[in-house]
Amino acid sequence: MSKLIYLDNAATTQVYPEVVEAMKPYFTEVYGNPSSIYSFAGEAKKAVDHSRQVIADMLGAKTEEIYFTGGGSESDNWAIKAAAEAYASKGKHIITSKIEHHAVLHTCEWLEKQGFEVTYLNVDEEGTVQLEELRAAIRPDTILISIMAANNEIGTIQPLKEIGEIAKEHGILFHTDAVQAFGHIALNVDDMKIDMLSLSGHKINGPKGIGAMYIRKGVKIRSFIHGGAQERQRRAGTHNVPGIVGLGKAAEMAAAGMENRISYETSLRDHLISRVLEEIPYSRLNGHRTNRLPNNANFCFRFIEGESMLILLDQNGICASSGSACTSGSLDPSHVLLAIGLPHEIAHGSLRLTLSEQTTMEEIDFTVDKLKEIIARLRSMSPLYEDFVKKNS
Repeated sequence: MSKLIYLDNAATTQVYPEVVEAMKPYFTEVYGNPSSIYSFAGEAKKAVDHSRQVIADMLGAKTEEIYFTGGGSESDNWAIKAAAEAYASKGKHIITSKIEHHAVLHTCEWLEKQGFEVTYLNVDEEGTVQLEELRAAIRPDTILISIMAANNEIGTIQPLKEIGEIAKEHGILFHTDAVQAFGHIALNVDDMKIDMLSLSGHKINGPKGIGAMYIRKGVKIRSFIHGGAQERQRRAGTHNVPGIVGLGKAAEMAAAGMENRISYETSLRDHLISRVLEEIPYSRLNGHRTNRLPNNANFCFRFIEGESMLILLDQNGICASSGSACTSGSLDPSHVLLAIGLPHEIAHGSLRLTLSEQTTMEEIDFTVDKLKEIIARLRSMSPLYEDFVKKNS
């Protein structure tokens, strides 16, 4: 195919033209600071308030429980660090999982250096947190459970409602990193007993550098950035009005089209998975077969180095990844794949393909056809594959 095939939507998404159009006036026309008191600034404040309402409605939250941030990583850091500080007098034990995004894992590692204890839960071979293990990890001094809504690499959706009920039963705060899930699957903070939730604009066809945090009313969480009274004195800094407007518009579009998008992307995803598993020998699907994000497919191919596969896909105009974009410069295998029990040599041959509603069936078939050629070519140069074939012939 002559055009680019973009299958890395878990890393970032194309900003929709409607989102760009919604943002434009707030750069050059309605450019007032929403914290100012004159009427011109009031137009910017109305736009910020509208976006806050859109996000609150999507989560089943109140508008005063939504706080704008610089993105998902900031929201994760804020939730975990500020909760740890605020509830340290009750205890210094935190529970998370081994497959969290590094924005959560590295924050927890930092807190360990400050005297906190962190339990990193195992997951099963499909990447699901086991509820009994979670229950067993809870201690009298546990103050926070942070489990992601859906994994950014393998797409597995976690049992948020059950986790939230366990947390509430024990009087423990429950935070979820919903960066990959928000706008892609339905979330309701009351039904799921979620106390804090992180989300980001650029995963739902909004702009980069803007995110939000849901903080349940009554949660005793401190300010993360000091220096002003913005965001009800909890997050200082002049509002990124164009970004907030873009996030709100992208969220509005995601909510309106969610049902149709889930159906469409799931059909593409399942076709992709079926073709790969049936037509490429020694391949495996990572993550749960059906309880996964509608646009996510993650595979491992034996006797393959993932980096070589990505380079050859790129030469054919196909954008893909081997895991999280935040660790794409690392030579280490994915911590997520190791956590689900894969050995290093298989985890190194991973490929994540993440679709969008713009993806076509023709693009999926072209990608699988090229992938078959690429893997056959790479295996033909692999002495390990040659030895394997000899031993099994």
